[in-house]
Amino acid sequence: MQIASLPYVDEHATVIAAGTDDVWRSLGETLDRSFLRPGAVGYARLVGSTDRTASGPRPLAEGSTIPGFRVVTAVPGRELVLKGSHRFSSYALIFRLEQVAADRSRLRAETRAAFPGLAGGFYRRLVIGTGGHAVGMRRLLSAIRRRSE
Repeated sequence: MQIASLPYVDEHATVIAAGTDDVWRSLGETLDRSFLRPGAVGYARLVGSTDRTASGPRPLAEGSTIPGFRVVTAVPGRELVLKGSHRFSSYALIFRLEQVAADRSRLRAETRAAFPGLAGGFYRRLVIGTGGHAVGMRRLLSAIRRRSE
């Protein structure tokens, strides 16, 4: 499934007191650190994620993987696009960086996802409907901000 055809879910953003190069480095490090934890690796296996291990170049580049995701686009300092799928969903997480001042950057994280079938609908209610996804995204952006600053 093409990313553009995935339904929009949400977008979260934060302003970070650092340049885009520093934020880019922190983004990759934080994603690796977050998704390589035993709980995240186990979850990727439990739901049958296509990509269940970390592989490929670091810093993250096109073709790199972390549990649950494959990097499909990596433009350092500008955009990182992750795509994944499992039994209940096909999804993408798109990070966009922009310089807003000499020492400030805006990091946006857009989520797109399809949840096919009855099981997919239940999974959507469980993950999106409870607010769990939004909490997770805010925590992830906060961790990237702390690491960058």
